[in-house]
Amino acid sequence: MRAALAGLAALTLGLGGCGGGEPSGQAGGGRVTVFAAASLTETFTRLGRDFEAAHPGTTVAFNFAGSSALATQITQGAPADVFAAASPATMETVTDAGEASDTPVTLARNQLVIAVPEGNPGRVSGLADLTRPAVKVALCAEQVPCGAATAKALDAAGIRLTPATLEQDVRGALAKVRLGEVDAALVYRTDARAAASDVDAVEFPESAGAVNDYPIVVLKRSGDPADARAFVDYVRSDAGRAVLAAAGFQPPQA
Repeated sequence: MRAALAGLAALTLGLGGCGGGEPSGQAGGGRVTVFAAASLTETFTRLGRDFEAAHPGTTVAFNFAGSSALATQITQGAPADVFAAASPATMETVTDAGEASDTPVTLARNQLVIAVPEGNPGRVSGLADLTRPAVKVALCAEQVPCGAATAKALDAAGIRLTPATLEQDVRGALAKVRLGEVDAALVYRTDARAAASDVDAVEFPESAGAVNDYPIVVLKRSGDPADARAFVDYVRSDAGRAVLAAAGFQPPQA
């Protein structure tokens, strides 16, 4: 079973470029496998390249997917060095199973927006507009972080929606808008910004009460804990936070 899971994880990994060693001599020359929430795809891909450039000889490989799916893979034995989740609840699946090497720390926060086709042809201005019979909406399934945040925001607004589709990660919901299969989707602000050439983002006040913290941790069974910790430190450094901020992520609460 362990070998099968390792093979599955290997198929889903997207490799970063090569780069390298730790200037302090405490890390470098290894390979770091990072399991990260789908909404971190662009930022972590960029941070992986930057980390490699700063650490010649070290390679970073990524597995991007819904946080709950990644947590399940980790607890079932999939090989990984770092886990970055889109909510504390999904991180708890990993920590409760004893898979974390230490206490997770928050690297950033994210907030929901309504993604609509470019130009907002449906004139969507808030959550209430999504209840119109002609408006098809894509939502994340409630067991994944973007779905849990969506449920919280809808409850705050006193709104019930019947989605045209439920997706297993935020990128799936966004894709439905980009493909013209729905008129709107509730996604993270960062995902809408990454797809700005295709979609517009409609802010709504209820999202302020459904902000997701993104925790990150080095995993207990890491095969390269020194480089894994160096990567986590880099993500949390001023350089890493600048990349996250440029993508639309909010800084952790003090």
